Amino acid sequence: MIPAIQSHGSKNNFIIIDEKDIQFTPSDQVRAAWTIKLCAETHTDGILFISDSNRAQAKMRVFNSDGSEASMCGNGLRCAARYIAERDQVESFNVETMKAVLKVEQVDELYGDIPTFSVEISPVLFDLASLPLKLADKSELILSPVPEWEKDCLYTALAVPNPHIITNVSVDMINSDSQETLATQFNGENKWFSDGVNVSYVVELAEGEFFVRTFERGVGFTNACGTAMSSSSLVQVLAGKWKAGEPINIFNDGGRVKCVVHGDQGQYDHIDLIGNATFTHIMALSLKENGDAQIVNNTETNEDETYDKMAEAAKEHLSAAAPDLKLRQNG
Repeated sequence: MIPAIQSHGSKNNFIIIDEKDIQFTPSDQVRAAWTIKLCAETHTDGILFISDSNRAQAKMRVFNSDGSEASMCGNGLRCAARYIAERDQVESFNVETMKAVLKVEQVDELYGDIPTFSVEISPVLFDLASLPLKLADKSELILSPVPEWEKDCLYTALAVPNPHIITNVSVDMINSDSQETLATQFNGENKWFSDGVNVSYVVELAEGEFFVRTFERGVGFTNACGTAMSSSSLVQVLAGKWKAGEPINIFNDGGRVKCVVHGDQGQYDHIDLIGNATFTHIMALSLKENGDAQIVNNTETNEDETYDKMAEAAKEHLSAAAPDLKLRQNG
């Protein structure tokens, strides 16, 4: 029997598995098989595999619900950070991810007694080869139109290191099927994105407040995407709608977070993503070397009660700020 935890960051749901508890070393094919099966049964977005690192306190690998591996996940990193912090009795430390070693730390709660963590989102890359994205005669795409995509939109492409396309839109557009149509095209066979891309639509609510909805590659629409919310915050700084170094409030279908963009004069080195790390269930799993995975026990905690109060307060705020905005219920 393998202990595990079901968790969420902004209602972006994950199962945490510590590979120290597994008696054998699973292959990536087996990890993918476990992920597909367990995510389908629990309606979660992915599995966070925690292992030893010779570069940091621990290593986190993220497998999406379709079995593909993500290079990073900001909401997932908050959940992993809490697990590692409680396991090792530390408050501030580094976590190794696929492409970077990132700083994480426990910080003051955003609401009530919700466990809250700040995690580093980096590197910040604007060259299109980092996504990768092929656009004729362009090496960067920053607040620029792409007539073949959606007219009257200005797009920004960046990798953190997950690839993102960000655009600010009206409430009417985010309520339409525009985003799903575009993201489905980008994540199927297309001439621009060979590896797919996360697509975010952003609505400005008020000064320092924005709503972000993301279609994630390998997942689809989720309640929130940490690297997308971080990237979207940076785009607001680039557009002159907010200042680097100051917290920005980001609302999503799952609640809200804060982000802080670090850098100046067009050089941005990282973003702090600040939000909840909620443990919803304590699990026991049976994991086999052939890829079979069974849930032996799944006991609910009461942590979601406080988070739901924050999420409800966020919905009430959104209803007042953008009364016509239609929220999605994902997962």
